[in-house]
Amino acid sequence: MVNYGFVIDNRKCIGCHACTVACKSEHDVPIGVNRTHVKYIEKGTYPDVTREFSVHRCNHCEDSPCTTICPTTALFTRSDGIVDFDDDRCIGCKSCMQACPYDALYIDPNKGTAAKCNYCAHRIEHSYEPSCVIVCPVEAIISGDLDDPNSSISGYLSEHETTVRKPESGAKPNVFYVETSEESLDPHSTERSGEYLWTDQAAGVGHFAKYAEKRAGAADTQSMIIQLALEKKARAAAPRDRAIIRDVMDKLDDEENVKRSYDQPSKGVLWGWEVSAYVFTKAVASGAYLVAMLMMLAGYLEMTDGLWWRLLIVSISFLGITGILLVIDLDRPFRFLYVMLRPNWDSWLVKGAYLLGGFGGILGCSFLVLLLDLDRMYLEYLAYAGIPLALFTGIYTAWLLQQAKGRSWSKDRTLTVKMTVEVLVAGAACVALLSPTNLLLSALAIPCLILVAWHGHRTVIDPQLETLH
Repeated sequence: MVNYGFVIDNRKCIGCHACTVACKSEHDVPIGVNRTHVKYIEKGTYPDVTREFSVHRCNHCEDSPCTTICPTTALFTRSDGIVDFDDDRCIGCKSCMQACPYDALYIDPNKGTAAKCNYCAHRIEHSYEPSCVIVCPVEAIISGDLDDPNSSISGYLSEHETTVRKPESGAKPNVFYVETSEESLDPHSTERSGEYLWTDQAAGVGHFAKYAEKRAGAADTQSMIIQLALEKKARAAAPRDRAIIRDVMDKLDDEENVKRSYDQPSKGVLWGWEVSAYVFTKAVASGAYLVAMLMMLAGYLEMTDGLWWRLLIVSISFLGITGILLVIDLDRPFRFLYVMLRPNWDSWLVKGAYLLGGFGGILGCSFLVLLLDLDRMYLEYLAYAGIPLALFTGIYTAWLLQQAKGRSWSKDRTLTVKMTVEVLVAGAACVALLSPTNLLLSALAIPCLILVAWHGHRTVIDPQLETLH
């Protein structure tokens, strides 16, 4: 079997960006996004400073989380180990971008579909090397078959000590680095030092442009102004004051001995208000039915026809809003049916879509029982199937988020419990409003719903503010 990979020799890389330019030219990559890029790390205090360059791109992982979470198999692993993508199947859901630990994917602003380094598969099929390997002037990028003991890349790996980015992700990356620092590979070792010239967009790129936020450029600019002001003051100051000013400057320099001076653009928040709102509307739709049915079967709630109508109207309406929010969040919304027609059953997006459909079917059948004035026992029979479907509809997003290996969601083992509590609280609040037998409970219902909405929003947004590269 063939298993392609890369070795990046950081001892040789000169940060010329030939690989980035060649990749853009080979694949017609739009401005503002990259399939491969060079990260700059600066260390030390003037005049003893060093700069390190590190090439980053898709790691063509053996256990690639992007292919697992993709609902339509638009991302797939070839028999030769290359993780490739199919524009014609992509719906622009951005789940692959959340799952990738290496921030290697982007949404093409022209096509609305996901893209990344595909190892120049079209060149490999004709026995050519990837374009980045061809143009590198110092041969810092080595490609080849990792499973062939006679290949140059296997020889490189056997002769040098190498490391990989984020081994704790469990993705088993196939991009190896020779003599690179932790600061270069770990995004949490350094902070973004500003908006990098010619690379950052003022508002991001693609569908998520309006969500790009938390830029650090202003702070870095202020630091530069302070340094220049102190330099000028030191030249004009009396000799006895210069030592004090120089001491202040030294302390400013010591505060950040390692910094990231150049990197690829920030992609901002990928799943914005649409997703956080859908988590809330889904909790209301499923929670209201779930709590009402549990209370009915336990004998704590008498379901009159009026209460049935109110319950079903609320649940069906909020479930419909959930579906609309899911569709409008897609960058290719007219392909939303691909989730059902071209399913990847490993993805919780697909399982969730069928759960939503099943729960919607129960609500629809219950609505018909009332509309046709059939025996109300049918409603109870439907409840036995509806209760588990409602529960799973409410909480499946927790399992979807845990498939997003690039984010802290995947490490939160309490996420399922939190979402279960959200569903039950939202459901209890809705039942209190639909069947107002206690004024105090009804008064508390609205604040409870607001709290559920706020918590869901923070659950979705906060992990996306963490840098991945």
